[in-house]
Amino acid sequence: MYERKIPLSLHCGLDLIGEVLYGKWKIRLLWFINEGFHRPSELQRKIPDASRRVLHIQLNELEKHELIAKTIYPVIPPKVEYRLTEFGKTLIPVVADLGQWGDKNAERLREVILK
Repeated sequence: MYERKIPLSLHCGLDLIGEVLYGKWKIRLLWFINEGFHRPSELQRKIPDASRRVLHIQLNELEKHELIAKTIYPVIPPKVEYRLTEFGKTLIPVVADLGQWGDKNAERLREVILK
């Protein structure tokens, strides 16, 4: 069983948001679900660099943190869809602002990342 090496530090808002959004694909998953991509296969196509396993893990974590909800339809083969919760919808303006900041500073960010 997994055991944390570093104890959780949840003393401020930045610690909390880091714990909830830590993961390479979580912000993109939230954004794409908001944009109307609800099925796991659709999300996989939108983020082809991510493995199914990692996307599944990060979707489960987003669900655990009550940012998304999963609906399983009782059909064969099983059909699963994700949607943002009301709580998750409150994060979308923040994600949009981060994306705009990234677009505005894209050239500089690429330079410093590729140093």
